[in-house]
Parts: sequence; C-alpha cells; structure tokens
Amino acid sequence: MFATVSKYLNKNTEAAPLAVFRVFFGIMMLASILRFWANGWIEKLYIQPNFFFSYYGFEWIKPIGDYTYMLFIVCGVASLFVAIGYKYRISIILFFLSFTYIELMDKTTYLNHYYFISCIGFLMIFLPANAYFSIDAYKNPSKAFQKIPRWTIDSIKLLLGIVYFYAGLAKLNSEWLFKAMPLKIWLPSKYDIPFLGNLLQQEWMHYAFSWSGVIYDLTIPFLLLYKPTRWFAFAFVVIFHVLTRVLFPIGMFPFIMIVSALIFFDAGIHQRIIKFISKLFRLNYLKISAISEGKNYKIKRNFLLPILALFFIVQLLLPWRYLAYPSELFWSEEGYRFSWRVMLMEKAGYVQFKVVDSKSGNRFYVDNSDFLSPFQEKQMSTQPDFILEYAHYLGEHFVSQGHENIAIYAESYVALNGRLSEPYIDPTVDLLKEEESFQQKKWILPFGGIIKGL
Repeated sequence: MFATVSKYLNKNTEAAPLAVFRVFFGIMMLASILRFWANGWIEKLYIQPNFFFSYYGFEWIKPIGDYTYMLFIVCGVASLFVAIGYKYRISIILFFLSFTYIELMDKTTYLNHYYFISCIGFLMIFLPANAYFSIDAYKNPSKAFQKIPRWTIDSIKLLLGIVYFYAGLAKLNSEWLFKAMPLKIWLPSKYDIPFLGNLLQQEWMHYAFSWSGVIYDLTIPFLLLYKPTRWFAFAFVVIFHVLTRVLFPIGMFPFIMIVSALIFFDAGIHQRIIKFISKLFRLNYLKISAISEGKNYKIKRNFLLPILALFFIVQLLLPWRYLAYPSELFWSEEGYRFSWRVMLMEKAGYVQFKVVDSKSGNRFYVDNSDFLSPFQEKQMSTQPDFILEYAHYLGEHFVSQGHENIAIYAESYVALNGRLSEPYIDPTVDLLKEEESFQQKKWILPFGGIIKGL
C-alpha cells in the first residue's frame, strides 16, 4: 500500500491544467468583487447596518467602516495578480485572507459558495499554480516548470468531488425526494421565464428537478473523472449551472463551477486554451512554452502533505457533525453550515423580543427595525444562533441605557417548507442566561413534523 501511495506521489503531469484553473479562478474572483462593488452591496451590507452577526469563535472579525472598501480593493487586486501569476504566493495568501475576512464579517451573508471559494483559496496556497503560463515564470525562468506533481491537480478534483457528492447526499431526504420541497415553492414563481415558465407550474416538473438534482450531484464527479463520459458530463455541468443561474439569484457561483470543471480535462485541452489566451493578448506562446520545457517541479512533500491531509480530513468529517445533535437538522440548523447543503429548505419566521425587569415585572417589546436591516431581520428570524446573539446585543444595549435586572425572552414562530408556523424558541427561557457554544440548544422547541434521510 505504501509503495502504491509513494508511486502515486512521485507521478508528474503537465502543469497546463493548473495554470488554466489559476487564470479562470482569478478572473472569476475579480469579476465577483467588481460586481459586488458595482451593486452597492459593500455599503448596504457592511457599512450601513448598526449591528453585525458574528460566527462563533470569530467575534473579533467585524466590518471596518469605510476602510471595508480598501479590503475589497486588496481582494480584487490579489485576484488579478493570481490570474496573471504575478507574485503568486503572496497574492494567493492575500486573496485567501481578505476574502475569508469579508466572508466572516457578517454571518447574515453566509453562502456555501463563499465557503467553497475560501477552501479553494486555501488549497491553492500550497499548489505550484504559477509554474506555467505566469508572469512569475516568464520573469524568472528558474520558477518555470512544464511538469508538476499529479496530486496537486488531483487535490482540486477531490475538493470539487466532495462539494458535489456531499451536496447530493444532503438531498437524500424525504422533503427533497418525496415532497419536491422547497422547489415546489420556488419554481412556480418563475412563470415569466421564456419556454420554461409554463412547465415550471407543473408538479411533475418539480419532482423532475428534485430527482435530477440528486442524480447530477452524486454522479457528476465520477462522470468527469472517466474519460469516455467527460465531454458528456461537462455538457451537463454547463446546462445544470446555466439553468440554476437562470432560475435562482446565486451570482457568479454557476460560472465558477463551470470553469472549475475544466480541471478534469487532459492537458491538451488546456494547452489549446492557453494558446487562445496568448493569441487574444498577443503573447508569444512558443517562448512561454520554451521557458519551462522539460523541467519538473520538485515539491516539499514532508511539509505540504500533512497540511493538505488534515484539510481534506476536515472537509470529509465536518459535514457530519450534525449527527451529534438529536434535533431535526432543518429545524434547529445545528451543524447545518459548512456542509454543502445547498438550497434544501425554505423557512419563514417571525420573532418578537420582550425585555422584562425581573424585579418589577415591567416589560416592553423591541422593534427589530430599530437595530437590524430588513435582510438581517429576515435571516435572524429563523436561525437560533442569530436569535441568541441578537438577544445578547439587545441586553447590552438596554443595560447601557440604564435599564437594570433585565431578562430577554423571544416569542418566535417558524414555517418550514410550506408547513404552518410552529413555536420555535421556548418563550419561558431568558436568553441572556444562555451562551453560544457547540452544545445542543435545548431552548429550541421540538419540530412538529418528521423528515427522514441524511
């Protein structure tokens, strides 16, 4: 076994696929930053709000006022430098740190694909993505290599495979498969889409989308790996992600996944892509190739492999942490994030906070719009860790105003996947006495229904 592993780790392959991945990844990230800025989301999401929801353990990460624009500039410039392979190691580290900081500034904006980008950014720190077709290699031929270890490319394939396969496993539940939820709620609203609008009103189409989504996620990594089905699989990648982009407002993510899937193709395809880019920007392709021709990249495996092994162990195990909680995952969301559970539920909620003087019994209710943006209030109303953090913020606020002996209670109702609203938070529990932790939140009321599956 060890001999087989050692033999695999010593295998080399063409560097072109990793170079193309670097170029497209950097371009996609730059486009994402520019799009975010152009839509005014920096101001709306990170400067205007008075309060920001934090991730447990990362409470020290907050927006930095108008300097938040500088953070986006750093991230955008780093993306450009990654794409062109200039000062690559510094650039990818700056990209990873700045993008992840942006991601952690406010939990309200959490999306699976932000987490995916942070994971890719971290992984690329340890890969020789500038060994070929980069400014670094062009300016310093000692950094130019035609061949790189095969596992450096396979590591990206592995991460993409985990994302798809775990997304498929997450869909193996009674809501998705046997009730077509939440697609049965979402798809009929797309009646104005040409050609598809009328079909999306049909119940059979909701089930078709649900089941095809499961099959796609569970099989696409293997179809991309198997050469005879690769082009067929890539066509499905394009169709699937273009369709999801048309149906749902998920930004650049579909395009990122499409270009990422190119990593599964052989080096010849990537050489043709590099030739096309070279012609487009009037670069000397022959000179670029000659610089690295016949040179093999030697990597310090003793340092890198333990780090990457730990990274992938975390990726494989973290999505299963929800099994440590007895509550219904979709209801409590304990262990829900960072597990590639994509668009699996529709929740609507209402929560009102009651501030009580525990000695006099005097009470008043909080107007959430005095403290939160509409988007923050919507997110807070269905997620218990948001509710707890906000309750503590309210406690600190009212104590600073001179209120004493206060207790804060939540009167909350949540509707999951089209069900009638149910009481969500125990209204008899003083949330100021509860602390955020990885332990089960026993003040979440039990879910009245049953959802079977993973």
